[in-house]
Amino acid sequence: MSQAPLLDWHPVSTPPRAPLDGRYVRLEPLDPARHGAELWQALQGADDDPRLWDYLPYGPFAERADFDAWLATNAAAADPLFFAVIELTSQRCTGQLSLLRMAPADGCIEIGHIAFGRAMQRSPASTEAVYLLAELALGRLGYRRLEWKCDTRNARSMRAAERLGFVYEGVFRQHRVVKGQNRDSAWFSIVDREWPRCRAAFERWLAEDNFDARGRQRQRLQALRG
Repeated sequence: MSQAPLLDWHPVSTPPRAPLDGRYVRLEPLDPARHGAELWQALQGADDDPRLWDYLPYGPFAERADFDAWLATNAAAADPLFFAVIELTSQRCTGQLSLLRMAPADGCIEIGHIAFGRAMQRSPASTEAVYLLAELALGRLGYRRLEWKCDTRNARSMRAAERLGFVYEGVFRQHRVVKGQNRDSAWFSIVDREWPRCRAAFERWLAEDNFDARGRQRQRLQALRG
């Protein structure tokens, strides 16, 4: 058997704990003192999304103290590295997400622990939050592979991954036990050779002229990628 060709590959850096600025959102390293009250309102308040916690391994939280303890654990971690999402128009924290399972030697990293408040869902803000982390990983830092994983029952996450340009790779059967239930995990990825096309589509979709006066998209992200 012939050997696989050698790569001119050098390990990359882990992501910095630093803000990322976009047109609609700013991602800030998670800080419970700064972001806790607004995150509690966005994720657990009167207008929260009752389906948000269905497939996450934690939550919902009956008590604010438990929520704050969870945030403190998230903020202290280096992997996952959590970011709070600041919606720029309101200057309020409306969600969180993270980079995790970092393997700089292999150039592999994952986006996960996504928890967006109802106001942020299906919005330019949610798309841009993912784009900013993808561009950091695949663009600035030079990772080779960006992963997205979710429960196969989580139809919303499956649709989101494909809309955002992640390629479906298959299912890890009986991958985890979450809240006492079996989880079969769907795996998706974007690899480095796919990123230039995905990046261009993200940037065209997020441009101001892609939205009409009522904030409705003129072109779909998938169409721009095609």
